[in-house]
This record gives sequence, structure tokens and C-alpha cells, in this order.
Amino acid sequence: MKNVDDLIESAAELAARGLSKGEIADELNVSRETASWLVERSDAAPTEQPTQTQSDRPASGPQDIHVDWSAIGRDSGRMGHVAAAMADLLAKHGENVDLTIGIEKAGGPIATLVARELGTDLGTYTPAKHQWEEGDIEDLGGTFSRNFATIRDRECYVVDDTITSGTTMRETIEAIRAEGGEPLACVVLADKQGIETVDDVPVYSLVQVISVGKEE
Repeated sequence: MKNVDDLIESAAELAARGLSKGEIADELNVSRETASWLVERSDAAPTEQPTQTQSDRPASGPQDIHVDWSAIGRDSGRMGHVAAAMADLLAKHGENVDLTIGIEKAGGPIATLVARELGTDLGTYTPAKHQWEEGDIEDLGGTFSRNFATIRDRECYVVDDTITSGTTMRETIEAIRAEGGEPLACVVLADKQGIETVDDVPVYSLVQVISVGKEE
């Protein structure tokens, strides 16, 4: 994807396939607010100029950074190398960790390879944002898949592709603790905010994206 128009087109295609705005945010590696903005822009006619009555968001769009890691994701060999690097960042935490939790959707395949590198069981968590359209996300809940390993009061690692605000990571950490587990460390491909910890759990990333701008 090269520009905002490409993202708007992709958001329209995903919305037409029935994905929620939260799922679209996950697919495009943007915030929920950005996903909502993109869908709204895709609903407008090409010649129509957005107005305040159509959206309470500025026409220029919310402040966000799109991370396209598809060059890694479409090649299993590259994914394996990246997973090895991510596993290396986690390995210094804990000696008896036997569970890696991947945050669905994109975090699941990465966590699978990380778990293989570390020799741990694999679990997955689907966050509440996958159900989100508009309104208070606090009214929704995420779930651990029963097709994979359960928490069972174990220490674990958490894996995802990107971190934007830390909301999804925090939700996952809270869900793990609610099951009696202890998350020791988290790792992502890209961190958009430079987040070092979430709820006292260290967060590592292969890439940190820093936006540098002049304040008005």
C-alpha cells in the first residue's frame, strides 16, 4: 500500500466482505479511529467533499502511522527469521516459561513460530476490538481459543504484530491475569508509540516508529 487512497480502497473492500471496523483496524495495522475514518471516506462519493456533518473527524484524517509488513508475512522463510529475532528478545525473561500467547489475527501466525523457537505451548487470544463497530469497546469482551493451549496459571509470553496505543496489549494482559496466568514479557514487530511497559510487563519490538513533527 502506497498512500491513503490505497488504504481507503482496502477499507472499503474489507467492509464489503463484512469485517467489523475493529477487524479492519487489525487487518490494516491502524487504530480503530483510523479504520473508522477510512471506512467513512470510502462511503463518500469520489467527488464529494467531507463536511463536519458527515464526520466529526478532520478531512485530513486522524494522526496515525500505517505499518505494512506484508513483505515478511507472505514468505514463511522471512517470517521464520523474524520470529527467531522476536524469540531472542523474549528469552531473557523467565527460565521455565512454557506458553506463548498470540493476539489474533496477525499475532497468531507469528506467535506460532516464536513458540517453536522457544519450545513452548501455543495459545491465542481474540481481542474485543474484533467485534467493535462504534461505541464503548468496554462493553465487549475477548476470548481465548479452546483449540490451543490454556493458561492454567502458567507464566507466558505475549506476541502481536504491531502496537499502536497499548489498549489491545493491556486487554490481553488483563485477560491472562484473570485466568491466573503471569505474562512476563511482550514482543511485537513494530511499536508506533515507543511503549516500554504495559501494566508493568516489558514490551519489546524489532522496530520503533517515531513521528517527528513541528508543533504549531
